[in-house]
Amino acid sequence: MTVIVSDAGFGPETWNTGFEGKTVLDLNSDTDPASLTGQTEGVEMIRIDFPSFADGRGFTLARQLRLMGYTGRLRAKGHVLADQYAMARRTGFDEVEISDELAARQPQEQWLARSHWGAHNYQARLRGSSAAS
Repeated sequence: MTVIVSDAGFGPETWNTGFEGKTVLDLNSDTDPASLTGQTEGVEMIRIDFPSFADGRGFTLARQLRLMGYTGRLRAKGHVLADQYAMARRTGFDEVEISDELAARQPQEQWLARSHWGAHNYQARLRGSSAAS
């Protein structure tokens, strides 16, 4: 089973159309964004796999997809830690999919502590404000 993490905390899977077909892309963290040019049209969800919490390539891929104009649902899947949640949101992910085991080790409270991701970044602190611009 899996747990879906959003700014509201833990929740159930809400994607009801399955993960096969033309409306969903499952990508590895080492996918070259240039290879996706023209392939995201009509795609409603992209899931990017995080094989290890130490593999940050998925964050870069998410950012590149958003810069390329992808506006659909973007989900990080796998070994993402609560400490990485703010980075996931800043780079363009809408949600994170984690295992029940990880959710037990890092309970909802740890994720919620990072759910105000837009207000806690070094750039805002340097500007002297608490909100991200």
